Amino acid sequence: MSDNDVQQLLKLNKQLLDAIDHKDWNTYTALCDEELTSFEPESEGHLISGMDFHRFYFEMNPTGRPRQSTISSPMVSIMGDVALVTFVRIVQTIDEHGHDSSSAFEETRIWQKQNDEWQHVHFHRSIV
Repeated sequence: MSDNDVQQLLKLNKQLLDAIDHKDWNTYTALCDEELTSFEPESEGHLISGMDFHRFYFEMNPTGRPRQSTISSPMVSIMGDVALVTFVRIVQTIDEHGHDSSSAFEETRIWQKQNDEWQHVHFHRSIV
């Protein structure tokens, strides 16, 4: 596992979270495999496959409120053309009254090298 690969995966993972925070669907879809799978609190314990479920949160639920994600305690494991990135994600938001709040999630993001490019193929997100 090279340090360059680790740094590239951490950078891609941050770009992915920034795309989510800024509701940047184009960047999100460029980083994700179209068959992306996930387990997340919003899916109520069900495995989600494909991008349609995620599109709702980008296009149908705009808030316009500031939001920022910070990656804490990241670990990267690379196994051939697959990489596992685990971390705690701290999300800071400001509500409509100007009050700030933070929440934390345990995240596992799986990336796969496809045509010499890392693509996000699966994630599991849990509320801390």
